[in-house]
Amino acid sequence: MSAPRIALVHERFTEYGGSEAVVAEFMKTWPGAPVFAPITDPRCTRTLLEAAGLSPETPSGGPGAMSSPASELVRDTWLSRAYAASGRRSHAPLLPFAPRAFRTLPLEDAYDAVVVSHHAFATQAAFATTAPVIAYVHSPARWAWDSAFRAREAGGRAGQAALTGLGALARRNELRAAPRLAHVVANSQAVADRVRDWWGLPASVVNPPVRVARFAPDPSIEREDFFLFAGRLVPYKRPDLAIAAAQRAGVRLVILGGGRYRQQPEAMAGPETTFLGAASDDVLVDMYRRCRALLMPGVEDFGIVPVEAMACGAPVLAVGAGGALDTVVPGISGEHIPAGTDAEVTDGFARAMRDFDPAAYHADTIRKHAATFSPEAFRTRIADIVSRNSR
Repeated sequence: MSAPRIALVHERFTEYGGSEAVVAEFMKTWPGAPVFAPITDPRCTRTLLEAAGLSPETPSGGPGAMSSPASELVRDTWLSRAYAASGRRSHAPLLPFAPRAFRTLPLEDAYDAVVVSHHAFATQAAFATTAPVIAYVHSPARWAWDSAFRAREAGGRAGQAALTGLGALARRNELRAAPRLAHVVANSQAVADRVRDWWGLPASVVNPPVRVARFAPDPSIEREDFFLFAGRLVPYKRPDLAIAAAQRAGVRLVILGGGRYRQQPEAMAGPETTFLGAASDDVLVDMYRRCRALLMPGVEDFGIVPVEAMACGAPVLAVGAGGALDTVVPGISGEHIPAGTDAEVTDGFARAMRDFDPAAYHADTIRKHAATFSPEAFRTRIADIVSRNSR
């Protein structure tokens, strides 16, 4: 029996993050499958290939492509050339053209299934093929459907106006594509609920892969008297709530990460908070191993950082909403702080940090829970769903 012919589609390769890591696992699941994206940056695609265990110059190893270099697996559109011509400063001005680029991808009737990695426009690829389309949804375009989320992300009146117009386009296109999808897979139960509420479709849940083998406890390192916030400093991750809670509780807080939002948290922080900026994996692992607990005050679609911390034996204090409901088990791997107003969430985190008892958690138990989110488990689950929905 011949191997299934699978094509992969992703939003864009302009920077490497969690959704790109998912595509790297897709590439391991279906070696040699072409990967289509309307906009690519060679630096990001090189990182993608490396994460998939490939060198750009070596053969891809896929069915019918044994002699093709792996770099040819990633296929873009004219939008990439427009992006390069702009100096790759920002992909945002090109996004209104993305739906058409997806709808005209050269997929046609060449594949047994098309697996789409979606968070804005990628499901438009369903109009480019007669093959079953399985959408792995990181989230429906949250900035399109959630006005409060859009307001936090917009950054001023001009940004608000642009994002409002783009949001209307995203909503319209997501709803147009929804009936053409053979199956929807959400990356968390929270995202499955959005798919149900916004698209009117049911969704399976397969949590994203986390490199748990890279993160592990070190019994020789003692935990220290500080809490940790780790991740990009962007509004929706709410570092401001972590800082306010630490001030109220009178505890030490270390913030690890950089981003466009760094100035605002730094301006409100007091002497209890230390900013370390963006850091390497080695520093991140060391902080996971030393902190009392990781703080997750923002509502994440899933949240890879908490699972990394748990793989190092660190408990997680997370607002009880979104992906934290999938990853944080109260009394086992951390605690849920009740969702509410900013003041209520700040009070909840302050109380949890002030009353925190390290003896209530066991590193080995936390680590065992984190292992259920391994890449191997992810690949097995997603391959089974695609196999059942292929033609």
